[in-house]
Amino acid sequence: MVQEGQAVVYRQYLQGCNSAKDQYLQAEADAQVQKLGFWNQLQPVMPWDFRRGQKSTQENQVQECDPSYPDFCIPPNLPDLDCCDIPYRRFRVNQPDPHGFDRDKDGIGCER
Repeated sequence: MVQEGQAVVYRQYLQGCNSAKDQYLQAEADAQVQKLGFWNQLQPVMPWDFRRGQKSTQENQVQECDPSYPDFCIPPNLPDLDCCDIPYRRFRVNQPDPHGFDRDKDGIGCER
């Protein structure tokens, strides 16, 4: 379900799932990048925020996205991704570049 964008990962429950933690996070990141299901919304409201009656704000969104990639959202602290794992090419990259998308450090990721 996470891989198809039909569910999100509740990070507070991952503590007991060390063997599958990276798989869940990677599946969620893939669904988010591909804008599948839940991630197809312009400003998705996380389920825990929805239940509390909170609306998503740009500030909350920025906190959940790695600032190294300002053109799209990659959640921070994901397992390493390669250019073949994402659908984007020739995008802006700010340092530090935790996934190494900008190999020549010219500020443009996945050029090849």
